[in-house]
Amino acid sequence: MTAQVPAETNLVDSVDALVAKMAQVREAQRKFSTFTQEQVDQIFFAAAMAANQQRIPLAKMAVEETGMGVVEDKVIKNHYASEYIYNKYRDTKTCGVLERDPAYGTATIAEPVGIVAAVIPTTNPTSTAIFKALLALKTRNGIVISPHPRAKKCTIAAAKVVLDAAVKAGAPENIIAWIDVPSLDLTNEVMRSADLILATGGPGMVKAAYSSGKPAIGVGPGNTPAIIDETADVIMAVNSIIHSKTFDNGMICASEQSVILVDAIYEQAKAEFIKRGCYVLNPDETEKVRKTILINGSLNAKIVGQSAYRIARLAGISVPEDTKILIGPVESVELEEEFAHEKLSPVLAMYRAKDFDDAVEKAERLVADGGYGHTSSLYIDAVSQTDKIQKFTEAMKTCRILINTPSSQGGIGDLYNFKLAPSLTLGCGSWGGNSVSENVGVKHLLNIKTVAERRENMLWFRAPEKVYFKKGCLPVALDELKTVMGKKKAFVVTDSFLFQNGYTKPITDKLDEMGITHTTFFDVEPDPTLACAKQGAEAMRDFGPDCIIAIGGGSAMDAAKIMWVLYEHPEVDFMDMAMRFMDIRKRVYTFPKMGEKAYFVAIPTSAGTGSEVTPFAVITDEETGVKYPLADYELLPKMAIIDADLMMNAPKGLTSASGIDALTHSLEAYASMMATSYTDGLALQAMKSIFTYLPRAYENGANDPEAREKMAEASTMAGMAFANAFLGVCHSMAHKLGAFHHLAHGVANALLITDVMRFNAAETPRKMGTFPQYQYPHTLDRYVECAEFLGIQGSSKEEKFENFLKAIEELKAKVGIKKTIKDYGVDEKYFLDTLDDMVEKAFDDQCTGANPRYPLMSEIKEMYLKAYYGKETV
Repeated sequence: MTAQVPAETNLVDSVDALVAKMAQVREAQRKFSTFTQEQVDQIFFAAAMAANQQRIPLAKMAVEETGMGVVEDKVIKNHYASEYIYNKYRDTKTCGVLERDPAYGTATIAEPVGIVAAVIPTTNPTSTAIFKALLALKTRNGIVISPHPRAKKCTIAAAKVVLDAAVKAGAPENIIAWIDVPSLDLTNEVMRSADLILATGGPGMVKAAYSSGKPAIGVGPGNTPAIIDETADVIMAVNSIIHSKTFDNGMICASEQSVILVDAIYEQAKAEFIKRGCYVLNPDETEKVRKTILINGSLNAKIVGQSAYRIARLAGISVPEDTKILIGPVESVELEEEFAHEKLSPVLAMYRAKDFDDAVEKAERLVADGGYGHTSSLYIDAVSQTDKIQKFTEAMKTCRILINTPSSQGGIGDLYNFKLAPSLTLGCGSWGGNSVSENVGVKHLLNIKTVAERRENMLWFRAPEKVYFKKGCLPVALDELKTVMGKKKAFVVTDSFLFQNGYTKPITDKLDEMGITHTTFFDVEPDPTLACAKQGAEAMRDFGPDCIIAIGGGSAMDAAKIMWVLYEHPEVDFMDMAMRFMDIRKRVYTFPKMGEKAYFVAIPTSAGTGSEVTPFAVITDEETGVKYPLADYELLPKMAIIDADLMMNAPKGLTSASGIDALTHSLEAYASMMATSYTDGLALQAMKSIFTYLPRAYENGANDPEAREKMAEASTMAGMAFANAFLGVCHSMAHKLGAFHHLAHGVANALLITDVMRFNAAETPRKMGTFPQYQYPHTLDRYVECAEFLGIQGSSKEEKFENFLKAIEELKAKVGIKKTIKDYGVDEKYFLDTLDDMVEKAFDDQCTGANPRYPLMSEIKEMYLKAYYGKETV
């Protein structure tokens, strides 16, 4: 059987005929898109077999029609286009579900793109047609082929071989079509009407494809430079280049266009080229060939794919008839040098480089002359010269960098490297003005649909490795520092009030008893500053502790946490640590590993902040006054000791503010989008204890040790809850209210919490928060659950909620919390002047992200105004 030119019936020779043919192809593709993988694979196999069987007749037709190339080499191209492409993709799934992950709820599904417009070059007219047709069949696409006018007969014959075999194997008729009488108008029309363009051809054709308005995969020109280093196997290198450059008379776009010889092996390599049948031109001959390469600035079509002997005759020089390559020794790598251009023929520029660096510079320039993105080649000792290979790789703006490989056969893939995909369309990336930078294959002719089911991400519960609690437990817990851990030097962090009033003495006495050397830093002030933390860290570095003990309220523990970080990792940037995140597991900045120098112990002296069990620290920039809430589980203390003996004499104001702060922690943790069953129980129990024991602790102080101890436990439980569920917009607003107007943090929360609860409880919020486990607005129900746990009654959930708010307001009144921000003496004009700044900073506060209702800035402003005046304000 021999390939036949199809009879001239139903010719596609006009735009109308092409439109009609494309309609047929589209209908065929619609049917083909329903085929199973098994059906497609049968068709793919049959088409590849048929093309393979016709490799010789098609090769003869190509050379006869185009007058270019070598029949025997075109046989190899046709063989490669069928056999290697089939072998590569025979088991590739291209239909239906490609991959399914039940655990993550995802599936990827392959769909055809539709109709592929395939522009075929005259240099590879049959092999490229086979290649593109097979890719289209494997991916259930229709394909319309636009041949080069000088190669239309052989290209159409190749397409018909594939079509006939495909249809016989079950493919729809008209799944492959072609333009019978190629013209620029018809090629442009097929590109406009197709769903995807596969363009292989000259720069003008590729540019037209990308300008068509349709997705296009085009390939740029090649101008491959090949360097032979002094460490290379010169005989292997020279013969590899000859093998590549003579293949089909140099018409593979990846073939070497220049060889750059390092000076040390120049003469040896030159002699090897001559020995193997190449002809090195003398200066006069070089000039004659030079003028034959380009005509009016463009490649002379008369030399493309011709033999070296024939090109020499064209140039008017005499060489042996069996000459393999004409080699022109030249110096310039600029575009003015004709030898520096792509030649697509057995004509090779030869350069002499002083050394490897000079060779790389020359190669860089040659790539820039017209081969951006395509291919470059290096012959070298790959074992001992990895540094040079790296230098070459970094310098070359090419998408294929071949080492010790004939570039024609190596670039198309799967011959000299079996991981490089076989292809006759080689992407050149953005450097070459292409949309892909790899060898084109079936994946480029598929649309991949991803089905993603809703999933809830893994949740967590993190707490200090040791939490000790009970009135009087302090010395027992501290004993572990010596008996279990063998600590030698302790750095105590506190504030001046606690230090001067003896709160640190039980700790230092115990440290003395255990023989642990210690020092105390007591310069922490309320709203600790970054400067204070840096000062403490410097003192730590001077002392060199293996244990840090923070004792106090939130300020001392927050300052100590930052000191701890700066002590263990002085290289960290504070602003990096303060960077906001949406999901703590996905933050851009990774906190450094903590605890490698010092073990951190947190001992609270107030019942409110919960900082002893949280991964948070709030620090103030003393220059701007901005408070930065830092959050990362590396900031979690290693040990927390909750001893109510340290809280017995807390003044009423501190008891009140810290107690309502703990209540706010519980409420916001329970309402948070990130709340879990693990945090809910802690939050509810903390609320119940606070409602029961805060008034008693406030009124009776040290005379009611039970109330003090229960409040200490409630504060820590609330801390554990919000350490994992996080907080909400009440804390965001309180942070800024405190920073701008110097209200105690607990008081700021108290003034805002019920307004925030009303805001969150809306059944139809303007916007809800974003977190996979938060399915719909239901914060009202969550608040009602809290009310019911506390025994608050009502005839409806709305009434229960209102009664809950009333109970909170009554609790606040019992512990001396005033009604409004204004009642605390905040100047009205200054408040209004700073309002917009407060609003924006509160919106951007880290705590806002977990709020169940996503707040607009206008809504935050409204809540601030209501909290200031105590009434609705527009």
